[in-house]
Amino acid sequence: ILRYSALILLLLGLVLPFTAFIINSLAFRWFYPQLIPNEWSLDAWNSVLNDDLFEAFYNSVVIAVGVTFVSILIGIPASRAMGLYQFRGKRIVEFLILAPTIVPGIAVAMGLNINFLRWNLSGELFGVGLVHLVPVMPYVVLTLSGVFANYNPEFEQQARTLGAGPLRTFWYVTFPAIFPGLVVASLFAFLVSWSQYILTFLIGQGRVITMPVLLFTTVPGGKSPSIAAMSLVFIAPAVLILLLSSRYLSGESNTVGGFGQV
Repeated sequence: ILRYSALILLLLGLVLPFTAFIINSLAFRWFYPQLIPNEWSLDAWNSVLNDDLFEAFYNSVVIAVGVTFVSILIGIPASRAMGLYQFRGKRIVEFLILAPTIVPGIAVAMGLNINFLRWNLSGELFGVGLVHLVPVMPYVVLTLSGVFANYNPEFEQQARTLGAGPLRTFWYVTFPAIFPGLVVASLFAFLVSWSQYILTFLIGQGRVITMPVLLFTTVPGGKSPSIAAMSLVFIAPAVLILLLSSRYLSGESNTVGGFGQV
């Protein structure tokens, strides 16, 4: 009973906010103490679905996907070293990796903004993507470090002994073993990059408009239906990715079967 009660409360906590957003985005002349709106309208969606939204959505997707791809490329060798090997100064390296998550974000953003202005990277899509790597990399490296900490490199040695080259060994042995961890790390990377506001606002200098920046500019208007509609568009990709990767987050994926097929 307690288990199902907790599950029901969890589902309600997840569903009710979405329900409130949907009702607010379709409400028209909804006044207190009315339980539900007396009138419904698509005016909020008509005002939100414009060129600014499509541009912000496109920029957010391009930046988040690019940051995810680059962070995985950097994170695999870094996390392999952190997870498999013991070396002097490892604790210091771990602390430095965690530093961006410990230092206040506004301090990091202001310091980086000065350097990005000197390098002519401010106000550019590339510069915003580059600065997103700062808060993303700790999540990617720490997630994959835990994966490599439970990884047995002897499988790679056996493949090399049987004549497989480095690329074939990685593709047929290493990649299937760490794939669930890669999915989780990619999920963290995408979500962290997707939701960045301060770094995007400072480095982008108002010229790189992403979904968080556009959402924050909509809130001061005080139009609840428009804010609700914009919020639904903002959280939709995150919810979709969470649903697609839920089997890896819950630990239901089986990498041993992949080794058997290889």
